[in-house]
Amino acid sequence: MYFDVVVAGGSVAGLLCAREIASKEFSVLVIEEDYEIGTPEHCGGLVSIAGLKELGIIPFRKTFEHMIESAEITSPNGNSFTINSKKQKVAEINRRELDKQIAFQAQNKGAVIKVRTSFQEITNTGIRTKDKKIDCKIFVDARGVSSLIHRDRTGILSSAQYEIYSDWIKKGKVGVAFDQEKFPGFFAWVIPSGEGKGKVGVAGRGIKVSETLDKILEGKRKYSIIRKIFAPIWIKGPIDNFVEGKTVIIGDAAGQAKPTTAGGIFTSGMGGVYAGQAISKFLETNNKSDLYEYQKKWMDRFGKEFERQSLARKILERMDNNTIDKLFETITPEIIKEISEREDFDFHTSSIIKLLGVKGSLKTAQTLIDGELKKLWS
Repeated sequence: MYFDVVVAGGSVAGLLCAREIASKEFSVLVIEEDYEIGTPEHCGGLVSIAGLKELGIIPFRKTFEHMIESAEITSPNGNSFTINSKKQKVAEINRRELDKQIAFQAQNKGAVIKVRTSFQEITNTGIRTKDKKIDCKIFVDARGVSSLIHRDRTGILSSAQYEIYSDWIKKGKVGVAFDQEKFPGFFAWVIPSGEGKGKVGVAGRGIKVSETLDKILEGKRKYSIIRKIFAPIWIKGPIDNFVEGKTVIIGDAAGQAKPTTAGGIFTSGMGGVYAGQAISKFLETNNKSDLYEYQKKWMDRFGKEFERQSLARKILERMDNNTIDKLFETITPEIIKEISEREDFDFHTSSIIKLLGVKGSLKTAQTLIDGELKKLWS
């Protein structure tokens, strides 16, 4: 069996890559180890409308859930502020349906998609799955965070996310809670998928995420857990090389999820698009430099932002609960209003800088931050 390209991983990045390659009339096979495209759903499902448009996706009715109107951010001592997020035009989408919609696009362009087919190893002439050998010119690794485990375990956090029905989940209102003792290095979240239903999750370094999330829910009113998902997330930014020989690495496997939130529908999706375009060009010219254009294009677009997000993450990870509580006390209505006016969901470091750089907060955190905040400002 022969294909010009084999893509391992049928999520957003892999499917978009396949769509771009198939649109140039090259043969491409997508193999997905799970029994269904879009399952299991590891993602919170937040993406900007502008990002979806750039990815070439107009959401189907069953893909689109609703628009996010606000985000409530809570400190360890329970203080909070609310950002009006209407200007950011962020949608909560059904990831299972989004993946299927992109799979439909890829198949319409000529891609072949096979589920319950797992990648085993690279061979001299292509790859081997559990069942057969497939020859190809290019192998695309879109298998997600699992591909990164052998690279650097310190960049991986455990996460748990439950789908829940409860009257305390409000349509359009996201919740984020920081607590360096309960979920060190990350946060807990609530993402609504409608009135009275949504996803509640937590991630952190060195914690038992299931027990932590169960304890969070113990303090809540009546609720029903519909589904439980456990998955690793990557927070260290892009890997050094997106192209290794005739292997092209995309999406979460390439570290293209945001270091601040681990969200990556847009950034990973664009990795798939750029890679698909570069691979198509390489198949036309057989010029290896065309393949390397993929990494250059992605880094030109997102590299600086990811570097800034990584610096912001280092600063936040080094703050204890007392410092975070004091930081919240310095945030004024004017600051909240200014952040609410920004349209930077996909490039949000400017909002983080605003929160960290308000009068008083630098003084509070300066003993912890050393020169890192100066790098962030520059």
